[in-house]
Amino acid sequence: MNTAQKIELEYLVRCSPSVLYTFLSSPSGLSDWFCDDVNVKNGIYTFIWKPDYEEQAQFLSSKDNQFIRFKWLDNTDEQFFEFRIMVDEITSEVALLVNDYSDMEDRDETILFWNNAIHNLHDIIGS
Repeated sequence: MNTAQKIELEYLVRCSPSVLYTFLSSPSGLSDWFCDDVNVKNGIYTFIWKPDYEEQAQFLSSKDNQFIRFKWLDNTDEQFFEFRIMVDEITSEVALLVNDYSDMEDRDETILFWNNAIHNLHDIIGS
């Protein structure tokens, strides 16, 4: 039996927390970098990747310009994935922290997925 372990990734992002939060929380923002399309109904986000793959996640909680947390619906554990925005008090650099869970056998693939997704985000915001 594999047990998922938490993955914490940090990426520097050159934009304001409010702009970044829009890309992390709105369907149009998420479809710009995370997946091909997003539909939201009753707090359930359907993330669509073309040509024919989709996953659903329940919105759990958020705080404007700070974090947003989701739970994949096909996951029976209490695991979540989360985007957290951190601002360095001294340098004012903005960092995006991604918290996710993965089985050890899928860890490298999960990290590669997030690295590619954040690369897309950097391209979109010009960071």
